[in-house]
Amino acid sequence: MQKDLKSYFEVTEGTGILATADAAGNVNAAVYARPHILEDGSVAMIMRDRLTRKNLLENPKASYLFMEQGPGYKGCRLYLTRTGEESDVEKIRSMKRRCPTTDADPDQTDLYLVTFRLDKTLPLIGAGNNK
Repeated sequence: MQKDLKSYFEVTEGTGILATADAAGNVNAAVYARPHILEDGSVAMIMRDRLTRKNLLENPKASYLFMEQGPGYKGCRLYLTRTGEESDVEKIRSMKRRCPTTDADPDQTDLYLVTFRLDKTLPLIGAGNNK
């Protein structure tokens, strides 16, 4: 599935949860939009300057669970390591899938494009081929 993640996330509707932990191991989970799969295979997510980002600055490991919309339990789990971030407003605006913001939008000021290395991909249920 790893090769097809870019097209998968461009067209598949569903719900995503990004789990992070701070340096002390305190866990947080938050609803997140589908990630962007970049040309080099890295994963990018647009996020605000809140607890998830704070945790990633302390502990770069994260897990993203995506459950496809519809009956049954279909989807995937991505195991990630944060590799960087940027706050280029134009780049972030161009990547937003819905409701692109304008310069006058006050909620745009604290957006970050956080990038991750994809360490492992598993199906939503079961161990897949990575037992």
